[in-house]
Amino acid sequence: MLCILGPSGCGKTTLLRVLDGLLPPTAGEVLIDGQRVTGPCRDVAMVFQHFGLFPWKRLDQNVAYGLELLGRPRAEVRAVVDHYLRLVGLAGFERYYPFQLSGGMQQRAGLARALAVNPSVLLMDEPFGALDAQTRETLQEELLRILDREPKTVVFVTHSVDEAILLGDRILLLTPRPGRVREILAVELPRPREIAQVRADERAIKLRQHIWDQLRAPARAPASV
Repeated sequence: MLCILGPSGCGKTTLLRVLDGLLPPTAGEVLIDGQRVTGPCRDVAMVFQHFGLFPWKRLDQNVAYGLELLGRPRAEVRAVVDHYLRLVGLAGFERYYPFQLSGGMQQRAGLARALAVNPSVLLMDEPFGALDAQTRETLQEELLRILDREPKTVVFVTHSVDEAILLGDRILLLTPRPGRVREILAVELPRPREIAQVRADERAIKLRQHIWDQLRAPARAPASV
């Protein structure tokens, strides 16, 4: 997993939209499996910060949406939806509507919908940012568990240094606007990971301090005149 960190407004979400083919790059090109991205790709799925569920659809209908667009047979859709609802811990809530679910449950549903189409690349735009601290940590551990069972290439945008260290194999640091690559850091922590173990690991502590030093550096630099 590649985690992207940077100040607000530096272009993290814009970068994800370019990777997803929703926006054209102003320079250069995006390649996925050697193929140039010129528009939305069926092998790429996005998980949004604000869930992105259709309020008029039940939970199972929301998760099935991408599969139905692909024209999958009804029996296959039902089996895949059931599988991913169990995987994210939402079995039994199939006939609930989004307004009947907590924020954490809605985000699980968004993740299930993205995974159901079996993408090769999963783009996650600060998916846990709007959740309370306890729910956020629960979903972080759930995501680690899910990706351990069903590995994906993941690009994960976050404002949380701790979240990036917990989840990421690499961390991409961006400069303030206009965002440019400041540094790419390897997260040399073994997997599987647990939050308590990562927090206590000396390597994670040193990496966290280094990242904060880099993120604070622009604020300490003298203003140009």
